[in-house]
Amino acid sequence: MKSRIAFMIGLAAFFCSSQFVCAQTSEERFKQQRIEMVENAVKGAGVSDERVIKAMLATPRHEFIPKKLRKTQSYLDAGIPIGESQTISSPFIVAYMTESLDPQPTDKVLEIGTGSGYQAAVLSPLVKDVYSIEIVAPLGERAKKTLKSLKYENVKVKIGDGYKGWPKYAPFDKIIVTCSPENVPQPLIDQLREGGLIVVPMGERHQQTLYRLKKVDGKLEPQPLRPTLFVPMTGAAEAQRKVLPDPTKPKLLNPNFEEGLDDEGFVKGWYYQRKLEVKEEVLAPSGLHYVQFSNNVPGQAAHVMQGFAIDGRKVPKIDLMAAVACENVLPGPVKTDLPVVAVTFYDQLRKDLGSEYIGPFQGTMTWKNMKREIRVPIAAREAIVRIGLFGATGSASFDSVNVRPTPGSDRR
Repeated sequence: MKSRIAFMIGLAAFFCSSQFVCAQTSEERFKQQRIEMVENAVKGAGVSDERVIKAMLATPRHEFIPKKLRKTQSYLDAGIPIGESQTISSPFIVAYMTESLDPQPTDKVLEIGTGSGYQAAVLSPLVKDVYSIEIVAPLGERAKKTLKSLKYENVKVKIGDGYKGWPKYAPFDKIIVTCSPENVPQPLIDQLREGGLIVVPMGERHQQTLYRLKKVDGKLEPQPLRPTLFVPMTGAAEAQRKVLPDPTKPKLLNPNFEEGLDDEGFVKGWYYQRKLEVKEEVLAPSGLHYVQFSNNVPGQAAHVMQGFAIDGRKVPKIDLMAAVACENVLPGPVKTDLPVVAVTFYDQLRKDLGSEYIGPFQGTMTWKNMKREIRVPIAAREAIVRIGLFGATGSASFDSVNVRPTPGSDRR
């Protein structure tokens, strides 16, 4: 009997030890992925503030990702759906917005759009207090629990319309908005202290610019930072939106890249660009300009994208078009890391409905004009076109990238 008891105790100890090792291995794996994410997607993309980099390294992004996506997507440099039509922003955007906010240890910060709570967690060690507002109750309650369990004690979350701000704790030294209004709501301007900063994406639904604005003599002085794409600010801000895209006439802006770069060095109409150059050449497939991506580090991001509205009930098929050339292209760390022209469809809750492609391409290829007819999911309400190397090495060039409803198509 004693030997059996000893065996059972030993067995229990073995399983406890095994579970600990598994948990430790999982945490170590996440830590390594986080280090690689910061190195490639944050520092590698230009974020240099050491305090921000330290905060990104210390914040367990996987804890803010839905459990079913944690193992595969926690440390991708991409926005991830978190439910309720919302997303957690890409690590680069979180780091970039945080750096742009210039967080100081004495700052009282208002965040509009708690979402998963990840942005608030990154800000927590950098400032005195974070006050965060989430309009979607299930998300706000979930973020509260996550932040509390991880002991972010200087973060306070409430459920409400961010348009109205949080007058009880005003004025704020800084305000960060993680959803996109058409313009800065007046209550937020009123609640920002004189000399304070606000970082916010603004503009039309699929054509937004990230701004840093400073309050001077009661008014905001804008500094455009970069093109971007965020979910819209809902509530009162969305009710006041004046410009809405037409989902029955999908198209891309600046498809031939003839408009060149804006004042901040970004190709007009497109966003989230990495390792892109606008080239000028008489023999370009269309006009005088095209874009080229070059990369010699396997797995490193080199891409650009653009969103557009589309109603799958009204537009059953589209033609996806592009001119493509490439030189010495080799796959990245994964054999599918290759240049493509991709279109991804989303429903009204921003659920991914799947992607279709022109490509992939590798090796060397002179300019080739391509077109593919694609059936649009009936549930589609918006889509994103992406072009680039996507982790491959070499160079890939693109021109005449566009979409249009397929002539004569109908929903059958």
